[in-house]
Order: sequence, then structure tokens, then C-alpha cells
Amino acid sequence: MLIPYQDLDSDTLHNLIEYFILREGTDYGEQEISLPEKTAKVLQQLKEGSVVILYSELSESVTLIHRDQLTARQQNLSNH
Repeated sequence: MLIPYQDLDSDTLHNLIEYFILREGTDYGEQEISLPEKTAKVLQQLKEGSVVILYSELSESVTLIHRDQLTARQQNLSNH
């Protein structure tokens, strides 16, 4: 189930974004980017719709996922 980012309390959204960034350990190349900068970038991606919040009822967990990854996952499931 997709959760609109606007439905989350601002603190909850901020914590979710930071958790996602820290969990993913994303590599930004040779230039180090601060956590606040990374957080702002992810928030912008949420606003643009390129990243969405996905809640799994099965595992009762929430994560951020790129929309193209979600589409590929859905297509994979429909092919099986």
C-alpha cells in the first residue's frame, strides 16, 4: 500500500527518511554529502513522485522505494 508523504507527521517523515538513508548506506562518489543534504534530496524526490512510501501489510513494515523499482516489482509479481 502506498502512503502519501503528506499524510505523515513532519517528524515521522523526517525520521523515516533518515532511517532509509542510514540503512541504505548510499554511495555518492568522492564528494561527501551531509545527512541533512541527503534528507533534503530524498524529500524532494518524494515531492516529485520519483520515490514513494510503501507499507507492507504482510511484514507490517514501511520503506521508501523508487517508483521504477516498485513498477518492476509489480510487473514481476503479475508475471508469476
